[in-house]
Order: sequence, then C-alpha cells, then structure tokens
Amino acid sequence: MADPPRSDLFPSSRLDSDAGALFVLQSKGEWWHAGFHLTTAIVGPTILTLPYAFRGLGWWLGFVCLTTMGLVTFYAYYLMSKVLDHCEKAGRRHIRFRELAADVLGSGWMFYVVIFIQTAINTGIGIGAILLAGQCLDIMYSSLFPQGTLKLYEFIAMVTAVMIVLSQLPSFHSLRHINCASLLLSLGYTFLVVGACINLGLSKHAPKREYSLEPSDSGRVFSAFTSISIIAAIFGNGILPEIQATLAPPATGKMLKGLILCYTVIFFTFYSAAISGYWVFGNSSSSNILKNLMPDEGPTLAPIVVIGLAVIFVLLQLFAIGLVYSQVAYEIMEKNSADTTKGMFSSRNLVPRLILRTLYMAFCGFMAAMLPFFGDINAVVGAFGFIPLDFVLPMLLYNMTYKPTKRSFTYWINMTIMVVFTCAGLMGAFSSVRKLVLDANKFKLFSSEVVD
Repeated sequence: MADPPRSDLFPSSRLDSDAGALFVLQSKGEWWHAGFHLTTAIVGPTILTLPYAFRGLGWWLGFVCLTTMGLVTFYAYYLMSKVLDHCEKAGRRHIRFRELAADVLGSGWMFYVVIFIQTAINTGIGIGAILLAGQCLDIMYSSLFPQGTLKLYEFIAMVTAVMIVLSQLPSFHSLRHINCASLLLSLGYTFLVVGACINLGLSKHAPKREYSLEPSDSGRVFSAFTSISIIAAIFGNGILPEIQATLAPPATGKMLKGLILCYTVIFFTFYSAAISGYWVFGNSSSSNILKNLMPDEGPTLAPIVVIGLAVIFVLLQLFAIGLVYSQVAYEIMEKNSADTTKGMFSSRNLVPRLILRTLYMAFCGFMAAMLPFFGDINAVVGAFGFIPLDFVLPMLLYNMTYKPTKRSFTYWINMTIMVVFTCAGLMGAFSSVRKLVLDANKFKLFSSEVVD
C-alpha cells in the first residue's frame, strides 16, 4: 500500500507554531467526545424538515433516499477516518479537511476549493442557526403576547448577543459538555414532536391525509431532487477531519466508535420524525413540522406544554450547532492572528479573539435578520456544499490513499457513489436554485415572516 503524496505545505514540525491547532483544535478528547461533536453537527432541528422532504418523494422513495443517504454517509465518514488514520501512522496527522485533501490529492488548488466550500457551509449554517433560534423566540413571544410589537429581527439580535458571549469558549474541545447536552436535547424535542404527531394522527382532530405528488412530471422530478438535496444537507457535516482533530493521539479507531454513537442517535431520531410527520400531514407538511402543529389559524394541534418544551429544546440546541460550525472560521482566524509564544488567555491573544469572533457572529446575525428564507437556502447548501464534501471527496481520498485495484469491489462501489452523487448534486443544485428563484417574490429584507 503506497503512502499518500507528501506535501511540504503541512510538515508536522509547524504544528508547534500553529495557533489554530494549539488553541482551537486542541487534541484532548475521547471517542465519546467526538460522538457528541458529530451528533451536534448532524442531528439538529433540520430533522423536523424530513416530512417536508418526503413530500417531494413519497413513501417508498423517501425511505430509500433516507436509508441510502444514511448508509453512504456512514461509509464515507468511515473511509475518511481511515485516510486520516493512515496519514497519522505515516507521521502526517492532518487536522484540517483542506490540508488532507491537498496532501492526498497532491494538488494545491484543492486546498482552496475545500476551504471555500467549508466556509460557505459553516457560515450558512451559522446564519441558519441564528435565524431559527430567533424564530423560536418569536414563536414563544407570540404565544405569550399575541399583540406584542417585537419583530423577528429583534429576536435575532438577542440570539446574536448570546452567541457572541458563547463564542468566546476558546477551543472545540471546550464544547464537549455543551455537545453532550445537545445530544440529549435532540432526543428530547424529536420524541416530543413524534409523540404529538402520533397523538394527533390517532385523534378525531387528525387532518385529512393526502400523499399525492406534484401533478406534472417535471414538477415531480424537480421536487424529488430538491428533497434529495435537503436530505443530503441534513446528513452532511463537512467538518469530520476537524472533529477527529479534537481526539487525543493516537486517534486510530476512536472515530468509528464516535460514528456508531452518532448514527445510533440518527436512527432513532431521523426515522421517527420522518414517519410520524409525513404520516399525519402528508403533502401539506411544512419545512418545519412544528409549523404544522401550530397553524396560523385555529388552535394548536398539540398541547401547548409539549410544543413549548420542544421549541425551548430546539432553541438551546441551536446555540450548540452555531458554535460547532463556527470552529473552522475561528481556527482560520486564530491561525493568522494569534501568537503561540503567548498564552491562550494572554491579552495578546484574548483581545484579537474577542474582536474577530464578535465580528463574525455579528455578520452571521445581520445576514440572518436580512435574509429570512432558511428552507430554500438549506437545499442549495446541500447540493453545492455537502454533496461534494460528504458524498464524493471521501471516496476519492480513499481510492487515492489505499489504491484498491480496479477489479476490486471497493474501487467500483466508491466510483459508483461518486458518479451517482455527482449527478444528483448537479440536478439538486439546479432544482434548488430553481425553487429559490420561484420563491424570490416572497423574499423581503428584514421580514418577520420566514419563507417556507
């Protein structure tokens, strides 16, 4: 087995002077910490979008896509972990996705391609997390004060202020307790919503169920690929090397245990949310199933206590998600601004960290307030960002590293996945952008209404 090509861009001797590695991507964690980070990165409130994704696919194709995405992403993340382990054994421990891709593929331009896609994903999720958290506050406020005058952008400002404070937690590893709580919160709001859906579906107040797809062939195709992009975004994370970097060396084998923990949570949450929500609401499923349980007109379709608790759990987890996906941005900033000869909490490093992280969060908050159309952006991010990073690159990196023979099953399954998901990504990108254009007339800057 040949080693991947060595690149002089990332010699391990430079790690001692790499502030991004020493201060943000500290390698101190255990496998369960990686499991907490992975679960926070993947199992978020976007799972409440799964019934909406099923709306564009129907029952059988929805199950096929959900299961396929789960199996392929688990396989892809496992392969990427093996590539990272292989490089570490060869004396080149990579702690950044961009450096791993550039090293293994032997091409400097891959460094910039990956950093561009990662930055787009992470910033987009940071904006989305703040927007959804602001919407949660808006929902609670509207329930308590129906005649209240506060607007959505004001709640987004409140969330941004909290995120600015939390962003000062210095390293990825320092989020381990927050991300453990995030895992429990994801289980909490999922089962609250699932219970509410089952209770509604079995009651005499159950809505009329219709599972038909769009009448035109072209409409069904576009809706299907948009739904595939949404599911890809829900399963994606795009930061697995950075998460593995938080493990105390040697990291070999630890990531698989973290993946098993994460996908155990995924199994119970994803399927239960998708089945119960689509079963009750069918093709009237909203981009957030909580909106179905809280219609604009008439009484709520679930007990207020249940909905209130679910919204609070979602709100709290969104803070953790925003923090996790900000770590790559913080690592990039501190790699270029911090001084490793000074302490992490020295004034030389503390002041730039405070300023840069505050500016980053303020930017995300401003964009969230200005562009409240999360559902459409979610599909576009899935097609342009998560599909290349999570469904294509891991297989390519594995084939380049381990060089399986062209007659082997591993080589052909990897090639098949790359080709199929490249095509799906292109179609998903087209259909997602199409929906974004069709919904453009609904977009209003600093609106209090989130476009579905």
